[in-house]
Amino acid sequence: MHFGEYDSPLYRQVIQQFDAVKEWTRVESGVLERLRIPKRAAIVTVPVRMDDGGTRIFLGYRVQHFLTSGPGKGGLRYHPSVNLGEVAGLAVIMGWKCALMELPFGGAKGGINCDPSKLSLGEVERVTRRYTMEMIPYIGPMVDVMAPDMGTNEQVMGWIYDTYSMHMGHNVPQIVTGKSVLLYGTVGRREATGRGVVYCIEEAIEHAGLSLRGARVVVQGFGNVGSVAAYELFMRGAKIVAVGDVNGAVLNTKGLDIPALSEHVKRGNLLGEFPGGDTLRPDELLTLECEVLVPAAIERVITGDNAPKLRCRVLAEAANGPATVEGDRVLRERGDIFVIPDILCNAGGVTVSYFEWVQDIQMFFWSEDEVNRRLRDLMRKAFMRCYDFAQENTTDMRTAALILAIRRVAQEKIQRGLYP
Repeated sequence: MHFGEYDSPLYRQVIQQFDAVKEWTRVESGVLERLRIPKRAAIVTVPVRMDDGGTRIFLGYRVQHFLTSGPGKGGLRYHPSVNLGEVAGLAVIMGWKCALMELPFGGAKGGINCDPSKLSLGEVERVTRRYTMEMIPYIGPMVDVMAPDMGTNEQVMGWIYDTYSMHMGHNVPQIVTGKSVLLYGTVGRREATGRGVVYCIEEAIEHAGLSLRGARVVVQGFGNVGSVAAYELFMRGAKIVAVGDVNGAVLNTKGLDIPALSEHVKRGNLLGEFPGGDTLRPDELLTLECEVLVPAAIERVITGDNAPKLRCRVLAEAANGPATVEGDRVLRERGDIFVIPDILCNAGGVTVSYFEWVQDIQMFFWSEDEVNRRLRDLMRKAFMRCYDFAQENTTDMRTAALILAIRRVAQEKIQRGLYP
């Protein structure tokens, strides 16, 4: 199987998943082939004047999977490991996510191969502004709309917004989402992905014949997504028995005090040093006995080796691509774990990004209650579409989600035709 310039573990994984279900879509092969390869990829050099007076050259990427449904939509990450293949894989995931949620976006993703933790604030700003200028031909509020991702945040989005607006000569807040509320962002955006995860867990728990109150939950990753999901589950009466990140893990079989743990981490302390639980090796998290397991960190952590050892009833994929192809095969063969696939489970972020984009276009803003109500409604409808399809066709939730997403985009391409 040839993956060309996009070759990377993540891109291979998402294309293998695509190939495994494409026959189910009953769509003509030529249309499916158009969805197999991203529409557009841009690689730019990002020269930056550093604080010491020297110049460094970073590489920046932006991949647009398809633009059939609307402008590209996806995050921008800053990390030393960023490469074209990883960005392409994430763009494909975003494409299916937007289609599954029936949003008027195509999938996209971007990145710069830098380590923001080793750059000053001024250097990060200069990297961001130069990258934005290099990407001007490929982005726009009706072309491609970025958002925060690993290593980026509201401030980075603010710099992109300002740079693009200065270039255009007028205010264009809809060029990015994930901005601060002061810069025409939306309330509820920071918590959206984690809340969407919880809305899916509520549905899965019910269909699995369990109760969320008192359910034991393990969360891998305590960043924006994992911490919000843990807090929301804690407030609903679930028992968060273990949490971990790259700096360590803690276990308390009686349940961790999540507000106290959040304050502990916010004060700059390592998660593994939290006094309210026992120290645990991070690699032990995934195989703890629990009702709900939430991988909310990085991709490809559930493999063919550890998937047989999972002891959860519900697996909520809050991270992108947390299960490898081999790990997913094991989970399907086991059949005793209710898997909420990533393109459904963590779609809350892009859904509220859509809300932000709509509000910016209209310059009319909603309350947080309205944002959450609309998010809950769309997440539950998407969950039930996947669940009903899986039940009717005797298949798993991931297969159902992928088929529904691919079929939707394929039908849009068929109806629009092939130009010229």
